[in-house]
Amino acid sequence: MKLALYWVDSFSRTVFRGNPAGVVPLATWLPDDTMQSIAFENGFAETAFFMRTGPDRFHLRWFTPAVEVDLCGHATLAAAFTLFTQLGQTGSTITFDSRSGPLPVTRRDDGLFELDFPATPPEFETDSAVTRAVVAALGRQPVWLGRSRFDRFAVLSDAAAVRELKPDLVQVAAVGGRGLIVTAPGDGTCDFVSRFFAPQSGVPEDPVTGSAHSALVPFWAGRLGKNTLHAQQISARGGELWCELAGDRVKIAGHAALYLRGEIEL
Repeated sequence: MKLALYWVDSFSRTVFRGNPAGVVPLATWLPDDTMQSIAFENGFAETAFFMRTGPDRFHLRWFTPAVEVDLCGHATLAAAFTLFTQLGQTGSTITFDSRSGPLPVTRRDDGLFELDFPATPPEFETDSAVTRAVVAALGRQPVWLGRSRFDRFAVLSDAAAVRELKPDLVQVAAVGGRGLIVTAPGDGTCDFVSRFFAPQSGVPEDPVTGSAHSALVPFWAGRLGKNTLHAQQISARGGELWCELAGDRVKIAGHAALYLRGEIEL
């Protein structure tokens, strides 16, 4: 069996930045263990597998090297980018059906691909054991600590503190959840910055995490008093996101660049 594989760098205008994702279009679903093995072999933070169910509708699943996940932003962007730019998809909007419900993606006139995701605003963390675990993981006390639907959520004082952070990944894995979002106000070039660590999901640090912005956008919209936000994820590769809080949904837009077209042989 031969399967097409696309390597796309999401949330970046150019290759070698943003977050690499694997995209594998399917005519029919493979066994779960086969998809998990492909994701492990690829080594990307996530590999997206999709199957067409209608002219502009697809079923989408995401796998890290270790587990299947409920929501992934950069691999959704990569899948939409692949459909529109490599596979001849017409129109401007498609919808992916997923574990997190319908996820529309629009190819905008300005070249950005805009994801429409459910908002997952964080709630204040009241568990003292979790607080101690996060402090141990970060080596410092957060300004604010919460949890979203998927992740722990730590706010630091400024962008420099996030940029310089060297967390204890063993301790990060111990805090539970999918991963740990660390964020702070922007330093003049954007509204807020973030990093995302998920060793418990097989991803020590994710370069750019679209799904984390389902929690980041409602949090910072409330703190900053505006619904349209410009974000930067300040990992080593870095990425840029244009976001909007729209009720109980979050619009997350970014660029993408194709690095490789290949073929998997099974």
